Amino acid sequence: MTDKLTIALAQIDPTVGDIRRNAERILAARNLAKEADLVVFSELVLCGYPPEDLVLKPFFQDKIEVEINRLADATADGGPAMLVGAPWRSEGGLHNAVLLLDGGKITSIRFKYDLPNYGVFDEKRVFDAGPMPGPINFRDVRIGVPICEDIWSPEVPECLVESGAEILVVANGSPFESDKGDVRLQHAVKRVTETGLPLIYVNQVGGQDELVFDGASFVLNSDCSLAARLPAFTDAVTLTYWHRDSGKGWVCDVAAREPHPEGHAAIYQAMVLGLADYVNKNGFPGIILGLSGGIDSALSAVVAVDALGPDRVHCVMMPSPYTSQESLEDASEVARLLGVKLDEVHIEPAMAAFSAMLKPIFGDSPPDITEENVQARSRGLTLMAISNKLGYMVLTTGNKSEMSVGYATLYGDMCGGFSVLKDVYKMDVFALSHWRNQNVPERALGPSGRAMPERVITKPPSAELRPDQKDQDSLPPYEVLDDILACLIEKELSVEDICKHGHDPQTVQRVWRMLDRAEYKRRQAPPGVKLTSRAFGRDRRYPITNSFNAIL
Repeated sequence: MTDKLTIALAQIDPTVGDIRRNAERILAARNLAKEADLVVFSELVLCGYPPEDLVLKPFFQDKIEVEINRLADATADGGPAMLVGAPWRSEGGLHNAVLLLDGGKITSIRFKYDLPNYGVFDEKRVFDAGPMPGPINFRDVRIGVPICEDIWSPEVPECLVESGAEILVVANGSPFESDKGDVRLQHAVKRVTETGLPLIYVNQVGGQDELVFDGASFVLNSDCSLAARLPAFTDAVTLTYWHRDSGKGWVCDVAAREPHPEGHAAIYQAMVLGLADYVNKNGFPGIILGLSGGIDSALSAVVAVDALGPDRVHCVMMPSPYTSQESLEDASEVARLLGVKLDEVHIEPAMAAFSAMLKPIFGDSPPDITEENVQARSRGLTLMAISNKLGYMVLTTGNKSEMSVGYATLYGDMCGGFSVLKDVYKMDVFALSHWRNQNVPERALGPSGRAMPERVITKPPSAELRPDQKDQDSLPPYEVLDDILACLIEKELSVEDICKHGHDPQTVQRVWRMLDRAEYKRRQAPPGVKLTSRAFGRDRRYPITNSFNAIL
């Protein structure tokens, strides 16, 4: 009987659809774990997670089988076995599977039983649920291999322990949300408590479109003590050493337990990783953004530099007659602190040209929001022209508060390929800016000190599209607006219930109407990093044409 095992946890950053290169990453991780008996990878690591409808293509599935067999062949060298996540065809169905590759062959396959179909997950759309799984026999050790959602309820782990499992090994593709690390750990503790078995949790790392996977894989012993934890937001391969204890079953020796970032540190690192992977995996040489001198564009620029380095970030100041001297100075100082290129393109000639072009239609109508939007669209056109010429992706700078209530211009400041602030409320923009000025995230490529001048953070926000304009001319104070929006979006509270929290009924009704009417704009917005439990996009799907009346 085997009394000792060395199990490697490999959290790597796959690219969806890059099956051959993902296989090479898997082999590279195995090579780093030559001492191991078994190397465990994350959910669907071979194709990347989530593959969405790509996985339905028969020739995609063919390529998966070719690479699985190649990976299996690699284990004929007498080195470690591998537990690899991949989509797998079986008896006319397509499953989210884990495959044990050992001794040059596929020795066992298990399918995901509980397919999530909520929030960002659509697995029932593309996969068939597998049967209730039994444990895998690996070198005289019975290993239960539930897949991600299978441990969010007790059913699958209970079946595994009743079938004789001795260790639970869970492959995961669990996206980042603020404070979700604690939620994952709580679910794992529940399953360990219920089964009395130790648990290995291996999570994917990296950005995939709007999702960020934070890794932070861990091991719990049967007494629920934390035996190992891998770093968050980066690739890692860690060996864990196990022995059979006559009284406790299998026990993992205490290994490195990396601290898990929390709060603003975690959110900021998710933003950096999400942007870096979106730009790099899509092959952009860098990003371009409009640097206005305001806090949203400043924070977006800082995140971009931390993600990509200053040489891959190109900023453009686009002043109009309403741009203040403060804004010019602040944009210049942000660029200096970040070490990025800053060009200046005046949009007044474009404003005059549009005014002359439209005068036959507009006549002597007084200026209104139309002329304000012309300015925003002139800036969007300018950035897109530079993007087309240089190949850099335009990074939009709008935040969640603005996108919630439609305080943004279609084909203007909403113009671009990606947004790092899409799921960040305005008050959190202030907090993250303060945090970054006082902290340097791990692996950041930006400045080691202050990243923006304090005045950018403290001055009243303004779009500067008309004389003396302030955001609060059009919106409630951000501390009020953000709390109402969180009640409406994340908590799904009624207007009546929100008023019970102390908010003015008229203000709540006004915010509700703005949120509801701006759905058509959000449907046309670029993707952005998901950070909260309810991001716009896949998380929150509301009809544009909608006559539901929630007003008191």
